[in-house]
Amino acid sequence: MRRSGTIVAVAGTLALSALAVAPAAQAASTGITVTNVVVNGGKPIVVGTSDTKEPAVSFRVTVPAGYSVDDFQYTAEPILYHGSTPAKAVAAGDVLIMGAYQCNRVSTRIADCKGNFWIKPKQLNSSADAGTWKIGTFAQLFRTNGSLLAEEYKTGTGTAAVRRWASLTVNAGPEPVVKGKTLTVTGTLTRADWATHKYVGYGSQTASLQFRKATSSTYSTVKTVKASSTGALKTTVTASVDGYWRWTFGGTPTTGTATATGDYVDVR
Repeated sequence: MRRSGTIVAVAGTLALSALAVAPAAQAASTGITVTNVVVNGGKPIVVGTSDTKEPAVSFRVTVPAGYSVDDFQYTAEPILYHGSTPAKAVAAGDVLIMGAYQCNRVSTRIADCKGNFWIKPKQLNSSADAGTWKIGTFAQLFRTNGSLLAEEYKTGTGTAAVRRWASLTVNAGPEPVVKGKTLTVTGTLTRADWATHKYVGYGSQTASLQFRKATSSTYSTVKTVKASSTGALKTTVTASVDGYWRWTFGGTPTTGTATATGDYVDVR
């Protein structure tokens, strides 16, 4: 299991239990539905090599007839998984699980919930983990005595993107430079390697060279350049006015966007 969490009770809300793997023999329909799932506001989740990411999740839970969202006789939460079914993904450890979340009562059988996935880089141990994850559901229903009545893993209808963090550097020189002379701009594009948890060169990708005049707040693209096999970027331009040079990268289906901090060049 990639992640487990403990639910923290919050005043005025319903506190639900975290995902736990129960014996397969207890798998059965719970009658619980989880809908309206939104992960990270619909934006990709970008994970680096050290910082834990906590993308927000919102969803609606509906419990079956005869149950109430007030009675705490259920667990229901989204999961992210790879593979054909959520159950097989859980068995293979190819699943991302929610941490703490809280739910507000809408009606007797309906509650709207908010929480977070907790994703540590070392839980993503392969570059193959980058890309599209399916959204599924884990649900449990309990008897009044607290024993488990039924549990199930359901497939969902949505997906979430998990991408590798990218980084860019820039250096423009010589500094200062004579107006009309050649200015060389270099940089390196790297991205997180989840197998080694280090940053490695991201080769053969296209980055844009941008410039902002010292008197402006807006960058404009000057040209596009393809990185070398090691992620190195290099090009030349003609110096004209004082300003800032930077590289920017638009990302790929497996890797996030990146923009270098502008390097100021004094033109004389």
